This record gives sequence, C-alpha cells and structure tokens, in this order.
Amino acid sequence: MDRYVVFVVLTFAISVLGMLAFVIALIQKQVLVPPEAASSIFSKGETGIAEPDRTGDVSDRWKRLDQSARGPILFFIVSSVAWLVIGSLLGLVVSLKFHSPEFLGARDFLTFGKLRPLHLNIITYGWLSFAGLGISLWLVPRMTKVPLQGRNVLYLAGTLWNLGVLLGSIGLLYGKSDGLEWLEFWWPIDILLAVAGALVAIPLFRTVYLSEEKHLYVTMWYTICALIWFPVLFVIANSHFLHTGVEGAISNWWFAHNVLGLWVTPLGLGIIYYLLPKITGHPIASYQLSLFGFWGLALFYSQVGMHHLLGGPIPGWLANLSIVMSVGMAIPVITVAINHHVSTYRHFRVLKDSVVLRFVVFGAMMYTVSSLQGALHALRTFNYVTHFTHWTVSHAHLGLYGFTTMVFFGGIYFAAPRLVGRDWPYPRVVNAHFWIAATGVLIYAAATGIGGVRQGFALRNPEGSFEASLAVTIPYLVARSVGGTLMLASHLLMLVNLVALLGARTEEAA
Repeated sequence: MDRYVVFVVLTFAISVLGMLAFVIALIQKQVLVPPEAASSIFSKGETGIAEPDRTGDVSDRWKRLDQSARGPILFFIVSSVAWLVIGSLLGLVVSLKFHSPEFLGARDFLTFGKLRPLHLNIITYGWLSFAGLGISLWLVPRMTKVPLQGRNVLYLAGTLWNLGVLLGSIGLLYGKSDGLEWLEFWWPIDILLAVAGALVAIPLFRTVYLSEEKHLYVTMWYTICALIWFPVLFVIANSHFLHTGVEGAISNWWFAHNVLGLWVTPLGLGIIYYLLPKITGHPIASYQLSLFGFWGLALFYSQVGMHHLLGGPIPGWLANLSIVMSVGMAIPVITVAINHHVSTYRHFRVLKDSVVLRFVVFGAMMYTVSSLQGALHALRTFNYVTHFTHWTVSHAHLGLYGFTTMVFFGGIYFAAPRLVGRDWPYPRVVNAHFWIAATGVLIYAAATGIGGVRQGFALRNPEGSFEASLAVTIPYLVARSVGGTLMLASHLLMLVNLVALLGARTEEAA
C-alpha cells in the first residue's frame, strides 16, 4: 500500500480514536463536568425564564457586569458596523463588475483588482474580527461573574486595530500588497494587527484569572482558544520569507481556511452557545455534546484548507489528508447541529417574540449547511466540477455571512441595548433587518452555488468554449448583485438604528 495512503488512514484513525476516547471518558465521568455547568450562565432562579430582547427585565447583577464593559465594547461594536457598511458597499461594486465590467472602471483605484482584496480584508479584519471580539468580550464578565478587567488596554487595542485596517486599506488602493489572498495587507500592517490582537488577550485572561466560577462555560473554551489560535495562524502565514513557491500556496490556504474555522467560527459558536440558552431560558440540550463538538473542531479543522488546491502541484498525501479531515469535520458539525437544533425545537415558540433568537437560529442553521457543503466540496469528484467557479463564493458567503455575520448581528442586537441602558429606538427596523439580510444571503448563495455548478460543467465541456462558460453565469451574477444589494440595505438599517440608539443616550446624558 502507498505510504501516503497509510499516513492518511492513520491520521484519520487517530483523530477518530481520539474523539471516541473523549466520548468514553465523558460516559465514564472521567472528564469532570459539574452537574450545574450547563446552567452556569444563569443566576439563581433564572432557569426556565426567557431573557427578552428588551432591557427592562434584566437583573441588576447582569446590569452591573454589562456596565463594566460598556465603553470599550461599544467602541468595538461601532467600529465593526462602520467597517461592515464600507466593506459591503465595496463588495456590491465588485459584484456589479462581474456582469457590468465597465461600471466605475475609469479610475485605477476603482478597478476590480483593487476593490476585491479591499472588500475581503475590510470584512475579515474590520467587520468579522471586530464584531466577534466585541461580543465575545462582552460575554466574558457574564460568564466569570466579575467585571471586565483592562478597559484601557481594550481602547488601545481597538484603536491600533482600526488604524491597522485603515492603513492597510489605503495601502491596497496604492498598490501596497503582499499579493496573497486573505493576506493582502502590507507586512508592517500585519505587525500592527498582531500587537493589537495580543493586547486584546490581556483583559480576557486577567478577567478569567479572577473568575468566581469554578467551571468555565463552553463559550469561554471557544473564545479563549480562538484568541490562542489566531496569533499562531496570523504570524506563521505572514512569515512569507519562510514559505515560497508551492509551500507559499500551501501556507496561504492553510491560513485562508483556518481564519474561518479557527478564528471566526469559534467566536460564532461560542456566542450561539450563550445566547441560545439565555434567550430561551433553558440550558443547552446536551452540555457534554457541546464539549465533544469543541474538541472535534480542534482535532479535525486545521488541515481542511488544502481541498482548495486539489489538482495543483501539492503533495498527494497532503491533498488526501485535507479530504479526509474535511469529511471528518462532519462529525463535530453534526454534533453541534443536534445540540443547537434540538434546543431550538424544544423552545420554538420563543422565536415568535425574539428577533435576536431568529438571527442566532438562522446562523446556527447556516453553520450546518455551509459545513456540510464544505465536506462535499472536498470530494474529488465534486471538486472537479466546482473548482475555479462561483460555487466557492457561495460556500464562503454561507459561512462568513449566513453563519457568523448573522450570529454577530444577533449578538450586537442583544448586547448594545444592555450596554447603553436603553432599548433599540426602532424595533421594527431590527425585524426588517433580519428578513432583508436573510433573503439577501439566500439569494446570493443560491445564485452563486447553482451558477457555479453550471459554470463548472460548461468549463469541462470539450465541445464548448471559455466564453460560453462565462455567458452561462450572467443571470446568476445579476441575481448575486440583487442579493448583495439587499444585504447592504440591511446593514444601512442597522447603522441608522445604532446611531439613533447612541444618539438618544447622548441626549439623555445631556
């Protein structure tokens, strides 16, 4: 048997055996999980009582903890929403250029080659990172039962991160780029972002150190590990002098996939594991399953990115390893899906009253869909058709928008009023945001997904032409722009509501 095949089989077997060992340890109670662990996010007497979107029914204890994080977390939230609007506007322009290439093409800085990496990096570092960190840090004092430490450090970290995204974006417009997808920001900017990220970790670990809880709730597991994994990924991937040629491509896609799976995904899943039980008023369906899902992500995800390089000049064993790990990810994904969806099903009636829960549940559903779609994408037979097509764009947006962005929206809509001490001034706008954004991303993902498959078959038709493969995508690209327009419109609604919320607080203070 080929030694590479043996290596892949052994790797998969070790991962599966590791998961089985963890399951057996849970069953035999060798992993110490206190009986009250799943209820640790509730105060005494709160279990069974749903926490509504409005702030009037929040207990004084939660109010005190929320106020300890108010300034820096609002800074993170406002920054993230501002970058979201800018990034999504650029994304819409990029989308329009696919079917109307002459649109805004007269200026060099408005060409596709400048705007596409600008859109990608602003959304990744300006929106997803800022929003995910802001909401996750807001949850830290709620789960440790102590005020958030190091507020001034967070202000400094947020300022440096904003400065990094701003300078990196200006650099891209002027041609200062490292030339690697997801890593386009010029290397001095990378240093700035790395320092800012390290600073964010200081308040987190200081607060955890002072925790009054004997058990760290699973949300903290995801948050802490995300802040450990990201610096490792970011520093290694940006050490371009160590990785050149094929090695550079491997390092590039190792980072590109892991920035989703080991950075924003843990933040998103952690937020779901807090908000879903908190809003419904009942602990998650199975706390043991939540731990199983966490370790499954940690064991399987790190090597899945190479399925984007199938057919390229990479070692066969590495490609096979990526396929095995991608399919293996179905194990923790299904585990997490069962936990989320059973919890939702048991308390489905709460969806009627909570718009925040709709965002969270929609995000949880899209996590399941996008993850299983990723496992399908890794199979050679399917990848042969969808590689180099718009299908990849569909998959990326289901994960980064349908899942994480929608969950972050829910987190912001839940956290911001509690930080400000006032309900959203336009609650109907929050509801409209959900339906417009959900409709937009579904149109976007369906159009690029179906169009990508048709494009793939056209590309592989020996009797066809490359022009024919482009022509078949035009209707789907127009639909993509329609979906993108709806998504941008929903972001503007959120921005208006956020400005009104903060403006009203300023007037009351005056």
